[in-house]
Amino acid sequence: MENYEIIWKKALPILENSISGINYTTWITALTPIDIKGTKLVLLAKSEVHAGMARTNLKKIILSTLRELDMGVTEIEIFVGNDKEEYLSREPEKENKPAIESAPINPNYTFDSFVVGESNRYLYAAAKAVSEELSTSYNPLFIYGASGLGKTHIMHAIANHIKKTSPKKNVVYVTCEQFTNELIDRIRLGKAYSTDISDFRQHYRNVDVLIIDDIQFLSKKQSTQEEFFHTFNALYGANKQIILSADVEPSKIALLDERLKTRFEGGLKAQVLPPDIETKIAILQKKAEFKKYVLSLDVASFIAENSGDNVRNLEGLLNKVIFSAILHEAPITLELATDALRDSISTENKESITTTRIIDVVCSFYNVKKEDVLSKKRNKELVEPRQMCAYLMTELMSIPLVTIGQALGGKDHATIIHSRNKIAELMKINDRIERDINDLKNLIMKK
Repeated sequence: MENYEIIWKKALPILENSISGINYTTWITALTPIDIKGTKLVLLAKSEVHAGMARTNLKKIILSTLRELDMGVTEIEIFVGNDKEEYLSREPEKENKPAIESAPINPNYTFDSFVVGESNRYLYAAAKAVSEELSTSYNPLFIYGASGLGKTHIMHAIANHIKKTSPKKNVVYVTCEQFTNELIDRIRLGKAYSTDISDFRQHYRNVDVLIIDDIQFLSKKQSTQEEFFHTFNALYGANKQIILSADVEPSKIALLDERLKTRFEGGLKAQVLPPDIETKIAILQKKAEFKKYVLSLDVASFIAENSGDNVRNLEGLLNKVIFSAILHEAPITLELATDALRDSISTENKESITTTRIIDVVCSFYNVKKEDVLSKKRNKELVEPRQMCAYLMTELMSIPLVTIGQALGGKDHATIIHSRNKIAELMKINDRIERDINDLKNLIMKK
């Protein structure tokens, strides 16, 4: 007895008790199991009348019963014919094969719409270089950084640029989840369609540019890692461009095959960092312009000051302000923005935070003299508190980097950026630094 026959035999007593006797005798017993495809049970009906009744009135209860049995069946198909041989002799139904295709590429995500600041200038330059000179020196391009900072935007920008300048190039953009799900589908359907895995491989190994977002989700998926390893090698060997993104650099992706880590590290790595206040203001004004709204500097500054580091959150706040302007049929003013974002942001304690307070708290915390931190001394015990001050001022205050530099003894713009970025990086790998930042924030914010 075949497995599909066993499953149906177990389902019949439950169905008999679940529906009326006449319906069971007339319709259920007229169905015959003839095949199982993946998780789909195929039932034979000898007339369209029987098939129509099963599809319209009985499918729900049949599926419920099969799922109750917990034998892996999640779907049914009703085939109309005389016998199993007729079913087997028919042409395979191509529509049942899941299609492999590129995920949608947002046409609005271009290099022109990407706002460049100190935090992403290197990433922008790297992405432009790759899009203009495919598979020359920067292969793969590995983009990494926290969520919501623009990784997906820049990857779509690369795709859009290539499609515009080289329309004959085959560009495929997918998320790691989509790549994994497609592979699983083909493994599951492999017995029904012997060419599925081959089609999958040919699809991904015959592209000119492969862009995969959130590659960190390969973690723990050994079969997918193995498949991607061979796909990577095939593309790299054929001088095809590979572009990947993740929330951390390759060496930090847990349970990733060392062979893949080595290959990811072998190209060009580009990190995207949280935007500074000036970049956030520029992003807001750019997005407002795109939406046909005028955003004054004071309104943009207010939103930027209260948005955190996430660019998506920045856009969310802007959308809320725009919606309020539409609702009240009024121009966007600081008063309107403040009222619109009243429930979304908290300005508590911000007025009491000053550069002097931050410096005093940090100096007390590390037991160093204020005049030494503000001096040009490069003693090891002074560098970290000085960088902590710079980081905390950019995090907790809405003032230009030049002002922060002046507060820290006349440091220049580049030094402040370096200090902020240095602490941001250390927080990811050094638990003590992260604890110190949290403790310092609590002390500074304490009334």
